[in-house]
Amino acid sequence: MTLPRFYPVFDSARWLERALPLGVKLAQLRIKEMEPKALRREIRAGLAMARAHGAALVVNDHWQLAIEEGADWVHLGQEDLDTADLPEIRRAGLRLGVSTHDRAELDRALSLAPDYVALGPVYPTILKQMKWHRQGLERVREWKRLLGDIPLCAIGGMSTERAGAALDAGADTIAAVTDITRNPDPEGRIREWLRVCA
Repeated sequence: MTLPRFYPVFDSARWLERALPLGVKLAQLRIKEMEPKALRREIRAGLAMARAHGAALVVNDHWQLAIEEGADWVHLGQEDLDTADLPEIRRAGLRLGVSTHDRAELDRALSLAPDYVALGPVYPTILKQMKWHRQGLERVREWKRLLGDIPLCAIGGMSTERAGAALDAGADTIAAVTDITRNPDPEGRIREWLRVCA
């Protein structure tokens, strides 16, 4: 499977309204805390926008809503794997992305036959407090050797300036979050990402 090399992660459908018309073909909707009805509306709106633009939308965490709303992709962190019904996810035909931070988590992810594996944080990140420190490009190389044909997503502290080195190290796609959402010109930054990852 070949994934687009640019993979922005957003916390609302409003960001998708801004990103998808620019040519983004793969994005994640990661909403951590929201009232259930509002969450369903956001996922539904995001999926409709993605379909309208010929893009793939990955739903983070909320696998049940992803199934109910007809999503094609779901992304699960290690904690989510503890409670997710993996057979149900597979029966529904969803493709699966899994977060990893160390070899034990990678082994667990590989046992699930994932459609991509994310490694992070490649660089220090301001997005959230994590017990893992900077993984670095050597870890990206190691993960790609271990993954073989399974796509590898690099996440954490990623920027357009760092993208080329991560791709050269073996990342197949790069997830960006705050480099876009905290940029004074998000649309301009998205265009830059699309150029760098073309």
